Parts: sequence; C-alpha cells; structure tokens
Amino acid sequence: MRLYAAAPARCARQVLGDLLLLAWVAGWAWAAREVRAAIEVLGEPGRATASAADEMAGRFQDVEGRIGGLPAVGDELAAPFRGAADAARSLAAAGRAQAETVADVALLAALGVFLVPVLLLVVLYVPLRVRFVRRAAAARRADGGDPALLALRALANQPLRALARVTDDPVAAWRSGDEDTIRALADLELRSLGLRR
Repeated sequence: MRLYAAAPARCARQVLGDLLLLAWVAGWAWAAREVRAAIEVLGEPGRATASAADEMAGRFQDVEGRIGGLPAVGDELAAPFRGAADAARSLAAAGRAQAETVADVALLAALGVFLVPVLLLVVLYVPLRVRFVRRAAAARRADGGDPALLALRALANQPLRALARVTDDPVAAWRSGDEDTIRALADLELRSLGLRR
C-alpha cells in the first residue's frame, strides 16, 4: 500500500496536505480546550456557593445538636437551626447543580468547536487521500504483470495530446502488441497517478 506519490511535487503536496490536516486538528483541539476552560469559569460561583452552603449547613446542624440537648425547650429552640441547615443544604445542591450544568455546557461547546471544523475538513480531504491510495494499489496490482491493462487505461483516460506524444496511432500500436508503446502508455498512466514503474 502506497500512501504517497512517487512524483516529488505531488508527494510534497500530499505530505503538506497531511501536515496541514494534523495542524488543523491540533489547532481546533486547542481552541476547544480553551473554550471549555473559559466556560467552566462560569461554574465557579456555583461551586463556591455549594462549598459555603455545605459549611453553613454543618454549623447550623452543630448548633441544632447542642441546643437540642437542652431539657424542656431544646427541641423548640433547635427547630429554626434545623430549618436553616435544610435551607443551606438546598442552597448547596442548587450550587452544585449550576456548576454541573455549566460543566455540561462547556463540554458540549468544546465538542462543537472541535468537531464542526475538523469533520468538515476530514469529509473533504480524507476521501481524496483514500482514493489516491486505492488507485495506487490498483495500479500496482495491474502493473505487476502485463502492462497492457495500464496502457488500455491510458488510452481511455489520458488526453489526446499526451497520447500523441507517445506515438501517432496509440490504439493501433496497442492492438498490434507493440511492447515499447504499451510500456510508454502504461508509464504515462502511472505518472498521471503519481506513481513510477
């Protein structure tokens, strides 16, 4: 399997294209990471609220436990602290929920920033590269034995002026089995694919 053309100019274009694709992917991966980090900063107030509310709930629960132990009036005096502790726990849960929502939005935004441009380029570029690899492999298989098949492909695919440079009547030369013409036509087809014999 040949990934790159044998012709230096075409090979350089293919290598440059592959490197640009990798740079494109790496650039958008970096951009996605930055977008995610920037959005996740918005979740910091929710995390801070949750932390402070958890601490408040713990303190109210402590006070409730101490006051609740007083004889006769302990339960009545502890009730407001129990309510305040429950409210603080609710506030902490809301803060955590807000932070989680921001984290989810940050992940989705980062995925969108990364996937849309990368998939757009991959959908356009990768099929061209795959087509080259498949055509090169098929040409190599056809070139393995008799070059007549590649010569026939050249007759079907190459422009008339390129065929005329090989011989005045390439079809007659191919039909008659002229080996030099058949090899020249096969070489012409291989060169058009970016390959060499």
